[in-house]
Amino acid sequence: MRQFSISSDRGDPWAPSTLALRFMVNLAGLWVASKIVPGIEIGDMPSLLAGTAIFAIVNVLLKPLATFVSCCLIVFTFGLFVLVINALLLVLTSAIAGRLNFAFHVDGFGAAFLGGLVISLVSIVPSLFVRPPRVRRG
Repeated sequence: MRQFSISSDRGDPWAPSTLALRFMVNLAGLWVASKIVPGIEIGDMPSLLAGTAIFAIVNVLLKPLATFVSCCLIVFTFGLFVLVINALLLVLTSAIAGRLNFAFHVDGFGAAFLGGLVISLVSIVPSLFVRPPRVRRG
């Protein structure tokens, strides 16, 4: 009888190097979004760093819950509702950063939707360089 196991060349998803890479990708995505999307304004580098950290924490804590609760809508819209979830998480990030007095502002849902789309597109680039897991037959 054969056994199947999945091994990944990517390593541990919670390894410091992986977390740092994800942080840098989100940082780049937020920076690009602030430059090309009207309505997303980031005042300075400390605000960008804080906004990226808040965005990462909001994504880790709330995105799985939001995805689970809205799974029917995600299936019904062929995955496009994930963009709405990303926009809402970006608006929440802006609200938290504003309460903490950082110069990180997203002006409405439209800007957040376009910003989430830009961040997603920027995030695709590094994933092209990471190989998917391989299935081993043993």
